Amino acid sequence: MTTLFVSDLHLDAARPQTTRLFLDFLRTEAVDAEALYILGDLFEAWIGDDDADAPGVEVRAALASLVAAGVPSWIARGNRDFLLGTRFADDTGARLLPDPCVVRLAGEPTLLMHGDLLCTDDLAYLAFRAQVRDPAWQSDFLAKPLAERRAFAERARLASAQHQGGLRAGGTLEAITDANPATVAATMARYGVRRLIHGHTHRPAVHVLDVAGQPAQRIVLGDWYEQGSVLRVDADGIALSTL
Repeated sequence: MTTLFVSDLHLDAARPQTTRLFLDFLRTEAVDAEALYILGDLFEAWIGDDDADAPGVEVRAALASLVAAGVPSWIARGNRDFLLGTRFADDTGARLLPDPCVVRLAGEPTLLMHGDLLCTDDLAYLAFRAQVRDPAWQSDFLAKPLAERRAFAERARLASAQHQGGLRAGGTLEAITDANPATVAATMARYGVRRLIHGHTHRPAVHVLDVAGQPAQRIVLGDWYEQGSVLRVDADGIALSTL
């Protein structure tokens, strides 16, 4: 059977076609899978498990149906939906993944990450990440009214766009927002793996590299802004393709 990996769907009410594509994927191919892994940024923004706006409600129901059909599902938090919590997990039956974590796929220990921790040249983003991942900050934020949280998410989205716009104007966007090769190698060596799967950078590819003198593989998942991107892993190997 096949294990499926997706990331960076960025589901949002403003892009209903992407939500429909994902819901169709859950009802069709995913139902026959051995497992489903969502490696972060399932949503464009997540302001708390108490938010009942679309597309969160539809996605919760669809994931719950998939899990009920016997397909175990795991979700990692990304840089856009880092506030996914235990209520979402309880509602869907999906399990929240630590980031990073190691799983065994077809006998091969494999490191799973969202991928933002690999982008060590983007110092401004890493500073923001440290702030919003702090438990005290999150507790304070989740205590605020939904409208206030929604406004913060919109400001953060605009700030991110402005940050990337500045990098693009300076000609450094591609380098700074991509995974740092030395960080990739050091991270894989630390966890003792020869295969890494991650998203975040929106640069789908299968990279062959050397880690501690051994052949290794870094698989980058694609985003779902224009089309779906799925990695399929089974005993015969891997296949990264679009929907």
